Amino acid sequence: MIILVLNCGSSSLKYQLLDMKNDEVYDLLAKGIVERIGMEVGCLKHQATDKETLVKELPIENHTVAIKAVLEALLDKEFGVLTTLEDIEAVGHRVVHGAEEFVCSQLITDEVVAQLEKCSVFAPLHNPANILGIKAVTEALPTVPQVGVFDTAFHQSMPAYAYMYGLPYEYYEKYGIRRYGFHGTSHKYVSAKGAKFAGLELENSKIVTCHLGNGSSIAAVVNGKSIDTTMGFTPLEGLIMGTRSGSVDPDVVTYIQEKEGLSAKEMSTVLNKKSGFLGLSCLSSDARDLDDAANEGNPKAKLVLKKLTYEITKYIGAYAAAMNGVDLIIFTGGIGENNSRLRRRVCENLTYLGVKFDYDANVVRGVDTIITLPDSKVKVALITTNEELMIARDTMNIVQNEEE
Repeated sequence: MIILVLNCGSSSLKYQLLDMKNDEVYDLLAKGIVERIGMEVGCLKHQATDKETLVKELPIENHTVAIKAVLEALLDKEFGVLTTLEDIEAVGHRVVHGAEEFVCSQLITDEVVAQLEKCSVFAPLHNPANILGIKAVTEALPTVPQVGVFDTAFHQSMPAYAYMYGLPYEYYEKYGIRRYGFHGTSHKYVSAKGAKFAGLELENSKIVTCHLGNGSSIAAVVNGKSIDTTMGFTPLEGLIMGTRSGSVDPDVVTYIQEKEGLSAKEMSTVLNKKSGFLGLSCLSSDARDLDDAANEGNPKAKLVLKKLTYEITKYIGAYAAAMNGVDLIIFTGGIGENNSRLRRRVCENLTYLGVKFDYDANVVRGVDTIITLPDSKVKVALITTNEELMIARDTMNIVQNEEE
């Protein structure tokens, strides 16, 4: 089944075209990104497997135009991989927020879109873009089935004592204020893949998954189900991130607002766009830049990296306690898969759990690897994530079941 996977952001669109034979066997036919949607000049970067990269600058006023540009690239005689759009059998969408409405991936219907629009209040920067992508595909490929795969769905297995905040209960009843968690597609994928790779039975396992990138979250996964995660009502809570502050004392927010004379919207911008690595380092939101600066002796860069290491270590310990033990710790995401120094520094503080670190095995980037010694009580692994494959799997299975 040939499936187009779309990840629509507010001003960008990432995509992959996969030929799914089954859950495990597939071919990546093409991938790419459309950037600067809504600006005067946008950019399409398209890469078909075993072909030259296509780069085009053109006006992309909205997501409908972006989708059409992607479809044209897939059909391009020189750079494309399709002879007709009828070859596309289904489209899978990453949807950031499904609130409590969606506990698993869903076939897109008018009713589902209406529910997603209600969920937009929880993710105003993400869900509207996801919905625009769905509507754009409906316009371009009206007969092709579409499936929504939700970042929040995996975490709907959390117990109430983990997802509720210590606020008046009426705010949960009136506004849905609770922890939802994000990166669920990645946490679900790497926990299952990691358990198999480490020789564990997923249904009888305790795993901590660390998805570390520009946005980062950690999850506690018991027997394949999420019981807690660091992100909360929004993706702002938890670890320090590229431009997000992570968890702060709520009174800090009101204090800064009063002192600086900021509106709620302006304060949200400070917390989401001007904080994190960027705000604390006064240098960059990219961990690679901070690594370089730290190597050159920059004290603020060193501070940020030490803080990130400390927080990861702290949450791993907290989740090991919450699960009453841990069998496997997984590093994934752009930072988790590529920053061997961070993995080493975290693991050196986990000897109390019985972690015996393998320094030689850790010298690797982006390759599934066990980075503990054979006699380590707790295994630690680098496991590469593939959210697009997870979306394609769910899309294939849901569409096939619907056809049956």
